[in-house]
Amino acid sequence: MMRGRRSWGVAVRRPSGGIARRSFPLVPASARHPFLRWPVVRGVFALYESLSLGIRALGISANIGLESAEAGAAEVTELNEMTDRTSATEAAAPIGATESAAPHGATARTSSGEPRVAASEEPAPFGWKEMTVTVGVALVMAVVLFIVIPLVVVKGFEETFANPFLFNLVEGVIRIFIFLLYILGISLIPDLRRVFMYHGAEHKVIHAYESCGRADAKEAENHSTLHPRCGTGFLLLVMVISVLVFAIVGKPSLPWLVLSRLLGIPLIIGIAYEVGIKWAGTHAQGLLARVLLWPGIQLQRLTTREPTPDQLEVAAAALEEVIAAETAVADDEASSLVMA
Repeated sequence: MMRGRRSWGVAVRRPSGGIARRSFPLVPASARHPFLRWPVVRGVFALYESLSLGIRALGISANIGLESAEAGAAEVTELNEMTDRTSATEAAAPIGATESAAPHGATARTSSGEPRVAASEEPAPFGWKEMTVTVGVALVMAVVLFIVIPLVVVKGFEETFANPFLFNLVEGVIRIFIFLLYILGISLIPDLRRVFMYHGAEHKVIHAYESCGRADAKEAENHSTLHPRCGTGFLLLVMVISVLVFAIVGKPSLPWLVLSRLLGIPLIIGIAYEVGIKWAGTHAQGLLARVLLWPGIQLQRLTTREPTPDQLEVAAAALEEVIAAETAVADDEASSLVMA
């Protein structure tokens, strides 16, 4: 998945070997609600928006992944026969209407020859119910692993860590240790290792775009899998800031400690966004910003892997979708200004 200012796109390798592409308009709620642009508040909303898009992208990829290779091959054959008829329809469609303007199940091909697939109106095999259960289980596991377990462990040595700051510091260290073990553990699972490889492909393609101005899979091979704007570093910063914020809470009983962590997460996310994204992003070349970002960049050595050329091709396809959608929106706005 790739995201631009006014659109986002996703590309998925089909079981048949082709690449399915989709792009969608992106209109942040902050454009309609100014308070969502307030400091700290904007960080919480930005994370929510990113998670929401990520869940949608996972649903799309899951449904495409459930296709059989035979069905995928049949669909590509059908798309070849429908290209001439659908290209004119897509060209006449308004911005943001690509998914609904084309005939069911297909749109015109992209510049690279792959089919850009339209959204289906039929119930998806992997729908919101399944996704809700998946996300719910993941949230419960996250609370147990990164909140409950560290608190239970440090609470067992409460007399040793009498100072509230030391108490929260040890809890934070335990949380980071569990987080690192968790990353190392899931990296041993073949399917999740492939996710890390796609994560690396995303970074390499972004580096290539920043270097040569285009989504070039071949050029991306020469770049690093580490990128300073990765969310991995943001998660680490959240954990560090939590030590300082939770020190204010002191050492109440375990249920109150768990509740304070749950209620304090939005505030910590907002602060981390202002420090790690807004400030460090605008002072990226400064010494302090580089020092602040360095641990997160090194952590990416665990969350990214060297991708294959096929994976780079998928990442480049996703970025091409976003570039095409952004260009179309800009052209449409320019046309509207001229007509006005």
